[in-house]
Amino acid sequence: MSEFTRRTVLAFGAAVPAWPLAARAQERRFEPQVAGWRTFEVTTQCDVAEVKGATRLWLPVPDVNSEYQQSLDSTWSGNATSARLVVDPGSGVRMLYAEFADGVAKPTLALTSRVRTRNRAVDWNKPEAKPEDPTLLQANLRATELLPLDGIVRKTALDATKGANTDLDKVRGIYNWVVTNAHREPKTRGCGVGDIKAMLESGNLGGKCADLNAIFVGLCRSAGVPARDIYGLRVAPSAFGYRELGANPASLKGAQHCRAEAYIKGHGWVAMDPADVLKVMRQETPDWIKDVKHAVAAPVNQGLFGRWEGNWVGWNTGHDVTLPHSASKQTLPFLMYPNGENASGRFDELAPDNFRYTISAKEVTA
Repeated sequence: MSEFTRRTVLAFGAAVPAWPLAARAQERRFEPQVAGWRTFEVTTQCDVAEVKGATRLWLPVPDVNSEYQQSLDSTWSGNATSARLVVDPGSGVRMLYAEFADGVAKPTLALTSRVRTRNRAVDWNKPEAKPEDPTLLQANLRATELLPLDGIVRKTALDATKGANTDLDKVRGIYNWVVTNAHREPKTRGCGVGDIKAMLESGNLGGKCADLNAIFVGLCRSAGVPARDIYGLRVAPSAFGYRELGANPASLKGAQHCRAEAYIKGHGWVAMDPADVLKVMRQETPDWIKDVKHAVAAPVNQGLFGRWEGNWVGWNTGHDVTLPHSASKQTLPFLMYPNGENASGRFDELAPDNFRYTISAKEVTA
């Protein structure tokens, strides 16, 4: 067995200056503005306690590069027999894959990724020509296993966009429809799975971010507007005093969060997050806020249509993910959590205390 030292497995682009965002007063407003870059080191530590034959681990890495995120590099350490960056050819999702031979007593793997992130804010009054690769746009108009675009999904999209004449009008109608008709359900495991057909057919539109933003994305695609989920992780508190829109960087257990984007002609890819509006309405105050015009909810409802905070890191945008070299043919709806398996089968990715993984982050100056 070989002991891994820290090795670079992934690098993106040239370095650029990074400036931490200035602290902001904690008040009931939500107005992210494009500002300086922040740099975070995100560390995932996996320790497999129950060893049964060979062990395999798959860890998501930051793989988003855009005007709001620069994925820099990732390094690992541990006692894996081998470890390398792999790509699921179907979804294009990249991940760190590690193998531990039968006989490794306590498989351990630590992955540290550096990433720069900053706030997003679209200026609706200043349209810009932001052409996109037609192939990419077409890919974000397709159905996936859990995001069908016909049947009840198509009917709902038509209802939500009735009277809309532009893509911006369609997206606004769908965003408002989700916020009005869906709700945050704290008892949902993890972030949900995003089975929008089942949710719409049952009439139970309660869930978490991977459910609620999946409804938004599916309805946009069905209405002919390219849209995508971005699966990631909150890494720092909110600068606006909203407890539910931030995380404790020392312990990011349960800090996974899926955001969304829609492609709007003249503006390019635009930030969207109706799921976080619903989270604030359900969990920010002791009482469930039912009126989106409430003083606590209204700033977030307005702000998350076209903006978001840079206290979050995006892993990837893939659906229907296959884990390379897995003994199981099971497809994941997305890769947002560490995954693993041994001779007993797949580990429960939503049980970090049993799977024994922790995630933490720290902000650095370079």
